[in-house]
Amino acid sequence: MVTEMANRGVRRVHVLAWRDLDDAEAGGSENHADEFMRRWQEAGLSVMHRTSHAVGRPRVDQRHGYDVVRRGGRMSVFPRVAVSETLGRMGPYDALVEIWNGVPWLSPVWCRKPRILILHHIHGPMWNQMFPGPVAALGRAIETRLAPPLYRRTPTVTTSTDTHEELLHLGWKPELVTTGPVGVDDFFSPGGPKTDHPSVLAVGRQAPVKRFVDLLEQVRVARARVPNLTLTLVGDGPERGAIEEWVRAHEATWVTLAGRVGREELRDHYRRSWIVASASLAEGWGLALTEAAGCGTPAVATDISGHRCSVLHDRTGILAPLERLGDSIAEVLTNDGLRARLSRDAESRARMLTWDALAVGVLEPLHAQVVRPRRGERGR
Repeated sequence: MVTEMANRGVRRVHVLAWRDLDDAEAGGSENHADEFMRRWQEAGLSVMHRTSHAVGRPRVDQRHGYDVVRRGGRMSVFPRVAVSETLGRMGPYDALVEIWNGVPWLSPVWCRKPRILILHHIHGPMWNQMFPGPVAALGRAIETRLAPPLYRRTPTVTTSTDTHEELLHLGWKPELVTTGPVGVDDFFSPGGPKTDHPSVLAVGRQAPVKRFVDLLEQVRVARARVPNLTLTLVGDGPERGAIEEWVRAHEATWVTLAGRVGREELRDHYRRSWIVASASLAEGWGLALTEAAGCGTPAVATDISGHRCSVLHDRTGILAPLERLGDSIAEVLTNDGLRARLSRDAESRARMLTWDALAVGVLEPLHAQVVRPRRGERGR
């Protein structure tokens, strides 16, 4: 595929994403981008990742073989990139990948090269959690009314079937939307014993959309049936203070705030825990849930778009409305047969999800644009 693209003159690809994997606030979207960019670079494409400033990181860098350029703030990066790419300041490129995370780069306006869009999910109610009312309303309007008409003819990749349907509702042509799962690294595998008591793990950036305080309330509900249950939270973020305040107010000695941890320690947490839980309001893909699945740990999570793809209900975990999450957690923790079945199926499915397949899946719509017959070639 890469060779065919090179023969058509596509050797340099620019990838736009507002946040970088080395950013303190990086999450699943940034991990997703790194996984396909490194594989594209290894396959022979020259990849440059254009993103915003990350504290403590150089403006120009390399990661896993591809170039990283960090210039501009969270909002100023968007016009800066458009101007830089239009004027050629970032060097020549043959194709573009835009990762739209709430705020679009408006590449249909200024880019005339082959390009694709990656859109994990529509933010919807998340705008109200992140911004005051007028700003939130503007964000929703841009995302759902103002920008979509520009992108409806853009080949688009998403990880969620629900997002796929939302894009069709917003006017995308069905043949231009590709949906596929993310990968699970073989590093995340079973090993070692589980804790000797019922244990719940929650992993993620402690931001309002993740609803960690709501998760604490639901786990407290579960403790009415499972009094020796413990909860470990891995991660950090702007909601850390509210979480700590809840733990103090409820004298919740059964909660451990582990903070940010390294990859091996994270795997140890996945392996030891009986289940992994999430109360998130919105996700593009529940990456922590599939990483835990790779370690043989099933999930109990809110029944939302991104979770429906990463967790197969009653097969690799349980999905439930937020208000019933505590009851579902208790049910899985007290039903050994159910938990064992979910664990087996979770690991089995995780082994089927590979980053190599993801990298090919993201590349295919770009490849189709590059190698499709040009005018004058058809009918020969």
